Amino acid sequence: MKKIFTLITVFISIVTIQGQNNIVKGKIVSEQNIPIPNVNVSILNTTKGTNTNSLGEFEINGLETGTYQLRASFLGYQTKDIQLKINNNKVFILQTIILQETEEKLNEIKIEANSISKFIKSEGVYVSKLPLKNIENPQVYNSISDELLKEQVVTNINDALKNATGVTRLWETTGRGGDGAEYYSLRGFSVQPSITNGLPGLNNGGLDPSNIERIEVIKGPSGTLYGSSLISYGGLINVVTKQPYEYFGGEISYTTGSYGLNRITADVNTPIGTNNDTYLRVNAAYHTQNSFQDAGLNKSFYIAPSLKFIANDKLTFIINTEILEKESVNAPMLFLNRYGPLSYNSIDVFEQNYYNSFTSDNLSIKNPTFNLQAQALYKLSDKWTSQTVLSNGKAKTDGYYSYLWDLGDGDTFAHNMAKINNETRTTDIQQNFIGDFHIGKLRNRVIVGLDYFSTTQKDNSTGWLAIGTVSINESTNSATLSQGSVDNMLAETTVGNTRAEQEIYSAYISDVLNLTPSLSAMASLRVDKFEGDKNDDDDDQTAFSPKLGLVYQPIKDKLSLFTNYMNGFSNVSPAQVSDADGTNPRIKTFEPEKANQFEVGVKANLFENKVAATVSYYNINVSNKLMTDPTNINNSIQGGEVESKGFELSFIANPVAGWNIIAGYSHNDNEVLKETEGAGYLGLRTEDAGPANLVNFWTSFTFQSGSLESFGIGFGGNYASEYNTLNRTTTGSFQLPSYTIVNGSLSYGKDKFKIILKLDNIANKKYYSGWSTVTPQKLRTISTSLAYKF
Repeated sequence: MKKIFTLITVFISIVTIQGQNNIVKGKIVSEQNIPIPNVNVSILNTTKGTNTNSLGEFEINGLETGTYQLRASFLGYQTKDIQLKINNNKVFILQTIILQETEEKLNEIKIEANSISKFIKSEGVYVSKLPLKNIENPQVYNSISDELLKEQVVTNINDALKNATGVTRLWETTGRGGDGAEYYSLRGFSVQPSITNGLPGLNNGGLDPSNIERIEVIKGPSGTLYGSSLISYGGLINVVTKQPYEYFGGEISYTTGSYGLNRITADVNTPIGTNNDTYLRVNAAYHTQNSFQDAGLNKSFYIAPSLKFIANDKLTFIINTEILEKESVNAPMLFLNRYGPLSYNSIDVFEQNYYNSFTSDNLSIKNPTFNLQAQALYKLSDKWTSQTVLSNGKAKTDGYYSYLWDLGDGDTFAHNMAKINNETRTTDIQQNFIGDFHIGKLRNRVIVGLDYFSTTQKDNSTGWLAIGTVSINESTNSATLSQGSVDNMLAETTVGNTRAEQEIYSAYISDVLNLTPSLSAMASLRVDKFEGDKNDDDDDQTAFSPKLGLVYQPIKDKLSLFTNYMNGFSNVSPAQVSDADGTNPRIKTFEPEKANQFEVGVKANLFENKVAATVSYYNINVSNKLMTDPTNINNSIQGGEVESKGFELSFIANPVAGWNIIAGYSHNDNEVLKETEGAGYLGLRTEDAGPANLVNFWTSFTFQSGSLESFGIGFGGNYASEYNTLNRTTTGSFQLPSYTIVNGSLSYGKDKFKIILKLDNIANKKYYSGWSTVTPQKLRTISTSLAYKF
């Protein structure tokens, strides 16, 4: 902590000459008084410019004294010019700028649409819960746009996240209760996609991408603004959904492809009534597809209505709803033995079972999910806005889940199964006050918030039962995989009846202070109080989480140097312990686990938003980890420590009109520094860290003229180095091989129609993921998408 404050002092002391601090602020709306986001606002004959945020607001600073012409332009609206006369060190707040709608010629739209990379999203409101541009944010994040998802014919979250630097999947969706969604590795730690629009969005069966505006992969332990219940030490995955806009429009698409893929999506937006104050947007998707293995399926129906009501010029209500009905048959995960020496040393025996699912389409699992988010935005003044948010969700599991457990003889796996009946309910209430004001010449962007979060989990599942054995060498399964047979066997097991509740009360504050136009500092603090059993205060915990950051822009809005200190934590629930002989049972409480990250890097946004890049080095240390007592198997102690450090490079570019590139490289070193004596992890890479080296790349080009006008071609893929899915000195290590997957696409778009042909895993490469497991991944697939915009 002292190092950070020292660094702040040094930065301030070396900045002895301040540029002129003239600032121009304003807001741009439509004729219906609807804020217009992403409007291009520029000062002619200078390099100064910006885009409006989600509220239609903009700010341009660092202007010298003089007379200027400000230009506001956006597709579908008439360009507007405004004369400005700037004096020394003042803030100019313009009257609201109103843009009139117009119909533009197709060639004009093409030129303007390709003037910046369609993959660049420079502003992330949810990253710091403040409208900060990427270049002025001391935190690293990747944003995956819906334009990229459409271009790649993405039909699942895993394929979407392949575009994020340093992210790879560990576990596929299991559908089981509580944690049935996919797990990914991020900066050396496991994480699930459990945040929607910055709020809890739990699910047990995966997400449908039809309602995604963008995905934000926010790096580092972000406990200061998000708490600990839904994030990991490596960061978090935030899904930003589509929001209503002020005119009628939409898109309908149909996708078909390998393994029986049939997918229909619809996106319809319309004003409601005659007062131009209410707007409705509905996204829906119907999806069916089988597995590349001998059994397995996924079918779902998804609908997401979103309503926006503008009560007056100060108050706006937004309601987002998601309803998912999903049924799937998931291949059981194959777990390597954790309690004895490994009896496998090669991937070959698993490769011969690549197409074997060891399950049946009779044994499905259902995952209905409901999420509702309602917020009220009230403009208290020109400097302060109130945001009141209510989020409510329910994720349910009903059906059969199984896994294969290595029996340690080099051949046999027990086929374990249960019938899961689980429900998780969440409620989150937030009250935020967001300010943008000056104290003297110092600009402050502040959020002050209160947060209440509760979860209730009910479990009425059957007990686990070995219904048969699998011979991995003979590729056989002795279990009778019919619903009737499994039900008869599970009828003899005990049915659970458990209920677990947790409440978290939080308060946080974050301030981004502009010390000069080029130097800003972020200081944040959060306090969380955890409550479990309301009748037992011994399980209550309190945790403090600070966050600090510095950003220096040697070239304003184009190049920044940043550093940050971030803190995360994990609430460790009380557990029953006893003496070594089982006597003296008692409840033992623990302190939260702690994660601290230091990071330094460079961000660039060059050539009029045509190139964006981030380079960073981070070091994360997790301390106070819970471990088994080496002298008493019935007791737990704290004191474990893990270090995860690495390097990341993200790059997005639009070199010429029609050509877009997105790429990333990450390297991660991960090591257990302290452990319970004899646990077997000391000095090794943790099993949830994933591959040490990851590469993602995608490039596409659309011809702008000539005989091939409107034709497009895309090419890219992913690389992952080898990694040990099981890695312990007590068992040995089992390595999953490295892989390179190559994908390609062809497209043609004319007027309102677009067709895309996509080929994934062109070389039909066999490759695996895992987390003490071995899971085959999808082979070559071909898909065709036809879309119509209206």
